[in-house]
Amino acid sequence: PDPMPLPRLGRGSMGGMQSLALPLGKGPHQVGCVDVMVGHTRQGLFLRLFYPCLPRAGAERPLWIPRYEYCGGLADFAHRSRRWCAPLLNATIGSCRVPVSWNGPFKPCSRRYPLIIFSHGLGAFRTLYSSVCSELASWGFAVAALEHRDHSASATYFCPVEAGSEEWIPYQHVPQGQKEFYFRNKQVHQRAEECVRALRLFEDIDSGKSVPNVLHQDFDLSVLKDSIDLTKVAVMGHSFGGVTAVLALVKEPSFRCAVALDAWMFPLENALYPEVPKPVLFINTEKFQTPESVAKMKRLSSRNSQTKIITVLGSVHQSQTDFTFLTGKLLSRIFGARGTLDPYKGLDITSRAALAFLQRHLNLEEEFHQWDDLLEGIGDSVVPEAPFCRPNL
Repeated sequence: PDPMPLPRLGRGSMGGMQSLALPLGKGPHQVGCVDVMVGHTRQGLFLRLFYPCLPRAGAERPLWIPRYEYCGGLADFAHRSRRWCAPLLNATIGSCRVPVSWNGPFKPCSRRYPLIIFSHGLGAFRTLYSSVCSELASWGFAVAALEHRDHSASATYFCPVEAGSEEWIPYQHVPQGQKEFYFRNKQVHQRAEECVRALRLFEDIDSGKSVPNVLHQDFDLSVLKDSIDLTKVAVMGHSFGGVTAVLALVKEPSFRCAVALDAWMFPLENALYPEVPKPVLFINTEKFQTPESVAKMKRLSSRNSQTKIITVLGSVHQSQTDFTFLTGKLLSRIFGARGTLDPYKGLDITSRAALAFLQRHLNLEEEFHQWDDLLEGIGDSVVPEAPFCRPNL
């Protein structure tokens, strides 16, 4: 089964006004973001970088859905007709903006910022986790949200050398007659390798190499030199991105730990479990996981006592994406976006648990440790290795 619930569209009623109210980060830093595309082939990289920035009057806020083509991709992913679903999505959420400063001035810091490489879920793309990425950036992290080119993004593109041209990479469903495991396993390896290449990109910048941004943004990547702490790097992701983060720990020794949001463990081959050397924080939602999936997580926690599994009660799979902040009945229904837990509280729990875990395993000097209870599953909304039930597919 696809790990993202498919949209169920109601007929007739538009269900009231749609809007997206993404929260501002709660940390001490304002947040900027820039899109970075490196290379002119699909072997290059595409990511959105969230980072601490200096305040700027009248700063532009970037669109949440960056291009119309992504609306068509979401329709394809959800097995809907592009003809009506893409314009509907564009009309309802196409003008939503992310409350960060577009290409905002990078904030210099006497201590370098730790780095998080973030991997999106199946059918998503680089901007759909802006709330959690900007929250972490507000606490002093650089967060590189990848857009994967393994046909698991609902849409993405690269820019061949010919001036002004683009080549789009569509979402691909599992081909008929092919076993899903083999199809997804190949993708998860490509995704983890893209996470490693993203780390290499920041190493290149730090070594003083000139890294041209194909998108010609009004942001000079060389300002990152001597500003990112490449000894304090974590990998994080949601769903397909969660298991991507786990696999990235196997492929790259520089990743010190992983945070896996509602990880879809299915695509990882059994032989790799003994190979995962570093601690993982699994933050699960109440409705998505299966006993088989949780058993796989427990295999990892039995090998590493620092690996933790917690479950956020009242949450659904989409609670860890920006979709949970959509208001209006229609789109909440389309994307199965709401659990019973308040979305702002859900984001708060997720980010605080992640910060406590990152503090511990990246040896950060900031004082996040007052939140360690969350790592042990202590609190009204959080339980360790919670009761799981089958996903509503």
